[in-house]
Amino acid sequence: MLMVDGRRDAPSVLLRAGIVVLTLSTAYIHYTLGGMMFMANAVGYLVFAAAMIAPLAIASRYRWLIRAALIVFVLATIGGWLMFGARYWLGYLDKGIEIALIALLGIEMIRSDGGPVSVARRAYDLGLATLRRLTSRSAA
Repeated sequence: MLMVDGRRDAPSVLLRAGIVVLTLSTAYIHYTLGGMMFMANAVGYLVFAAAMIAPLAIASRYRWLIRAALIVFVLATIGGWLMFGARYWLGYLDKGIEIALIALLGIEMIRSDGGPVSVARRAYDLGLATLRRLTSRSAA
């Protein structure tokens, strides 16, 4: 059985596989649309898919941040489509995929990180620690 961030249970592996498949699906849809904006979006989704499965220690350590960033990226993509996107079947299909992706990411966030409030607290602490490190270097 594969291991997902220290877990070997089937639900964790299936959940992560679902996230990666949905992320790659929306990357492909954006790739087929052509144009610089869609290509950039496709590359962004590809990078997030790779980050979700990268067997690197730093990726595992910050997977909570990758999940949160991917949710924000998906929400920004949906927002852009709501403001400027064409209303045809492929756009609706892609938004359905993206909504399902947010749902799976939310479930994994609850299972792995304790939910959005816990993730927000971790992000705040990380930002504060980074700011302290930066200000202590400039003062020295």
